[in-house]
Parts: sequence; C-alpha cells; structure tokens
Amino acid sequence: MSLENKTIIITGSSRGVGADTAQILAAQGANIVVNYRSKAPRAQKVVATIEEAGGSAIAVQGDVTKAEDAQALIDAALEAYGSLDYLILNASGGMESGMPEDYAMTLNRDSQLRLARLAAEKMTQGGRIVFVTSHQAHFIREVETMPEYQPVAESKRAGEDALLAEVPALTERGLSLVVVSADMIEGTVTAALLNRLHPGAIEARREEAGKLYTVNEFAQEISKMVTADVETGHIELVGGAGGFIK
Repeated sequence: MSLENKTIIITGSSRGVGADTAQILAAQGANIVVNYRSKAPRAQKVVATIEEAGGSAIAVQGDVTKAEDAQALIDAALEAYGSLDYLILNASGGMESGMPEDYAMTLNRDSQLRLARLAAEKMTQGGRIVFVTSHQAHFIREVETMPEYQPVAESKRAGEDALLAEVPALTERGLSLVVVSADMIEGTVTAALLNRLHPGAIEARREEAGKLYTVNEFAQEISKMVTADVETGHIELVGGAGGFIK
C-alpha cells in the first residue's frame, strides 16, 4: 500500500526510534507529524532532515499526558495536511525522576488510549494505529524484568491491553490496530540506563536473544507494520522472543 500523501502522527519522534521511523516513512511519501514534549530544536532537526531529503513534515509540541495537547496534535495534523491516516504510538516513559507516582500508568496506558480514541474520530477508513512496546512489557506477566523497569513494563502492558480492547470499536470505523514489540534496543536511552544500573544487562540479553536490534533496525520494522497485510489486533514480535517464550 502506497504511503504517498498519507498523513502519519508519530508520538515521541524527536529522537531515537521515533525519529528514525519518521524519516523512513517520509522517504516513502508520507506527510509526517513529528511530536515532541519539550525539545523543539531536536524536533526541528528531524523535520529539516526530512525536508532536505524531499519529504514533508511538521513539528508539533505536545505532552500526550495532557488532553488539550493530544487534541491539539490531531488538529495540527488535519490543519497542515487535511487528513489523518495513521497514528504511531511511540512515546513512552516512566523512569524519569521527579514525576508523580502514577506517571508511568498515566503516560503508557491512559494517555495512549485517549489519543487513540481522539485520533480514531478523525482518521480515514483503512487507517491504522500502531502501538510500540517491548518484550519486557509484553511478557511481564510471564517473565520478570529489572525492578527499575517494572513500572514501565506493567503500565505499557496495561496500555497494550486497553488498546486491544478497542479493536471492535476501531473495526466499526474501518480502522485497524497493530502492536509492535522488540527486545532491548541497542543505542536507546532506556537500554543505556538499565545497563548502567545492571552492568552486563545488554550483553546478557544479546546472548539469550541471539541479536538485539539497533534503533534504525527497529524503526524499519515499525515502518513495515504501518501497511503490513496483517489482521487487526496482530502482535508483531520483532526478532522473535528468545528467552520470553519458553
């Protein structure tokens, strides 16, 4: 399916996996809405890179935990491009310092669900919502994770479940949902932090999984799932799930 002139919102796309996903999809002809919470120069750099390559993108500030920002993000996409075809829920967190105790659940479940519902009201038929998660979160009920990551894992799994429960409502609107999960990603802030707290954690996961994807490699897999011929509710376990599926 061609992405030419299709509009895609990617949350948390001013750096890392989100930024690479934005550039990959823009190269396929999509109009990209680069969402960021606070680092405007970083987001503008992603937009500039896309535009220099001949693509189309805008940067939109918005904290997805705020209802007004979530609505403004959707409105900005519609104002700039006239339609909304895809939503990639890439933003996540929960290990930040100085946040409320329930921040992880607010961000990774409640905000994802709200944004998905708001977007679904405006998305064109045939559109898709893609939720980006981790094996550590997807399998948290079967496999323990590092204590520092526990709130993130539990809240992201709760977010995944909440979104999957929306599949019937999305189907009625002619929309689909896909979950994309991967192991620890080489080069991400989260992986670096966990490896600092638990020296050798990345090496251990690499050995058990056989391979850990890089930021760009995971972004490539996410990009493929935007238009992949899979049923709604599909869960894509990138690279398999060595060490998680017994």
